[in-house]
Amino acid sequence: MKIPSTLHTVLLSALLSVAGPLFAQSGPTPYPDPKDEAAWPGVGPIRVGSWMTDNRAYSWTQRQKDQGAVVFVGDSLVGGWKNHGAAFPGLKIANRGIGGDTSRGTLFRFQEDVLDLNPQAIVFCVGSNDLSAHADPEDVVANISTMVNMARTANPAVPIVICTIPPRNVPSAPTKPGAHQELNTRLTGLGIGKEKLVVLDLFTALATPEGAPDPKYIGKDGIHIIPAGFEKWAGLLRPVFDSLGVVPPAPAKK
Repeated sequence: MKIPSTLHTVLLSALLSVAGPLFAQSGPTPYPDPKDEAAWPGVGPIRVGSWMTDNRAYSWTQRQKDQGAVVFVGDSLVGGWKNHGAAFPGLKIANRGIGGDTSRGTLFRFQEDVLDLNPQAIVFCVGSNDLSAHADPEDVVANISTMVNMARTANPAVPIVICTIPPRNVPSAPTKPGAHQELNTRLTGLGIGKEKLVVLDLFTALATPEGAPDPKYIGKDGIHIIPAGFEKWAGLLRPVFDSLGVVPPAPAKK
């Protein structure tokens, strides 16, 4: 029996309304094969580990709760910060730092992990693992610039903070001579003439006068930030947030 066209349309619409949720994305886009350069946006080194996939899967479950948050994104220097709430009372904070990540990996996940949260502000700290992999500082900054442009396209007024790479001394993962300084100089340049964008000098804040990791702020491994270092970082960020208008929401009227 031939189904009338009007009934066919109604049945198809009903089917799609039921099937739609079944085909909705249920988790983050999987990482491409690290060997498939063409599948990755940006330039530079690629790192993929099982913990990265697990981290992103958990973050996906927090997407609704983290809407409108100040989003910190980057590598383990961000991921290791566990007490954002105490550091920034009243602000909703979402931590999207993943240990081992590079700027290219952060670029791959930036839309889903950061922009899809409709962030109140974005704080970047990424590039240390690029230095370990002897990436070209120009490539690292190109990846970060791409993310800044993506953020501006999504919301031209979103406040952005880019942190320079803290001091490090890891004999097992040495950097190329001059690369660390060059990267931080290039990162500093990203803030010149930009509205609602501040580059925070995290290197100087956490270094000794000689430019080495200050043991008051950096752990014995020579790279990771310890609690006092996060307190220092928070103290630097609070006035920056104020200057950018990143403040806790006003109390709801009763």
